[in-house]
Amino acid sequence: MPRGELPRCLRRAVDSLSTLPRPQCDQTIRQARRSLQPSTSRCLLSTTTSPSSSLVNNNSSNSSFERFTAAPEIRFETQDDTNKGGQGGKINLRTLRIVPASPSYFSAKPTFTDDFINLTALLRTVATLPVVTPAEAPKVAWRTVDQYRIMTNEPVKTQRFHKMLHVLRRLNCIHPTLMPKQVSDAMLRYKKAAQPGDIKPPPGIIDQAGRAKGVGRRKTSSAVAWIVEGEGEVLINGKSLAQFFGRLHDRESAMWALKATQRLDKYNVWALVTGGGVTGQAEALTLAVAKALLVHEPALKPALRRAGCITRDPRKVERKKPGHVKARKMPTWVKR
Repeated sequence: MPRGELPRCLRRAVDSLSTLPRPQCDQTIRQARRSLQPSTSRCLLSTTTSPSSSLVNNNSSNSSFERFTAAPEIRFETQDDTNKGGQGGKINLRTLRIVPASPSYFSAKPTFTDDFINLTALLRTVATLPVVTPAEAPKVAWRTVDQYRIMTNEPVKTQRFHKMLHVLRRLNCIHPTLMPKQVSDAMLRYKKAAQPGDIKPPPGIIDQAGRAKGVGRRKTSSAVAWIVEGEGEVLINGKSLAQFFGRLHDRESAMWALKATQRLDKYNVWALVTGGGVTGQAEALTLAVAKALLVHEPALKPALRRAGCITRDPRKVERKKPGHVKARKMPTWVKR
């Protein structure tokens, strides 16, 4: 084969390609020619002309326009618009679209969304008012997430409900003397029917002999204490404090309410204690003495609360379960 010439097989392939039709190539050429042609824009022209539309017509001379007729404007102030150029007759309210009262009507949880938006907007309006610490704020029992779901009939997520509770707690921290009526009315919707301050125990009474009574319990022990002004004498079940409680820790625990308020030498204590062991009886006597002391001096309640004397300790020994050695302990497992 001479140098510079194609092989015979390649020449045959080129000749066969030149003779066959090329539909794909023709289609590509047609698309290319079509893309080179000037495109005609499709514009809409209303029947009413304006200066801006005339400028558009002058600038777009190659555009094709389609005319349409716009719907007449609805005028609610009058029912007869014949003199003003409109269509006469009454307005057909059935053809109008009903607009929902709430913007969140089409959301998944419209009631919760409205509540959260209203509370957030209310918080923005009262954000500059002085507040108190959460510990000093009024105690409020809020609705639980299950109660709110039943009230709104919506599947509210717990995380979103907690966000709303955070806003409610912030509103509750406003100073009680400056609390707006609008805020207090808005929070009523999210409060439980029974609040912590609704049920109040009857006030203590000092009898004719000057005695105040207090009752305390701890585990299975119960104690009843009477306090009267005196020199600091203590009598428990007819015995002195040192005779009834052998341990020094139990003696201090029984009279801790008087020691924390520095009233050991101001009052005499007479108590009856039953049930339980020595530790339970001493701690039950602590609560009984503190309650009786509050009858004489109600102003000592913050000091007694800080000392932990007026809080009932609900802890008890857990019961033994069948099949267990104790409450939780299981018998030792033996392989053989």
